Amino acid sequence: MISNNTRRRSPERAGATATPCGVTVCRGCCCGDPAKVPGVDHAAQLVRLRADLDGVARVRASECLDVCDQANVMVIQPSAAGRAAGGRPVWLGLVNDEDALSDITAWVRAGGPGLAEPPGVLDLYAFSVSRRVEKGLTG
Repeated sequence: MISNNTRRRSPERAGATATPCGVTVCRGCCCGDPAKVPGVDHAAQLVRLRADLDGVARVRASECLDVCDQANVMVIQPSAAGRAAGGRPVWLGLVNDEDALSDITAWVRAGGPGLAEPPGVLDLYAFSVSRRVEKGLTG
């Protein structure tokens, strides 16, 4: 389940900077592969995210994130203010439809992890990864 830390600190008091949310879109191995996930315009998905989140979040494509059974995978990293408020990266899998993209972009535009409650339906897409996999993204 996606949750925000209930013990929030004010970003101003926490010394947060203007670093925006980050959206990492897996596009290696299985994610982005029409043979693995047919019926999805993978290139258009990335173009749409970049357009919808322009000026709000950094959107980047990544090589394989090593969770191929969840293709297509996205990781939403909190902004500096969101991190100061207790937000942590949220891994979303099976993001293969337009409605999911709309919910993700609305959440990120509202502040993302730590600052805004995600649409409840995103709980269906959220999953946990091993520390080894998560370290590969951030380390």
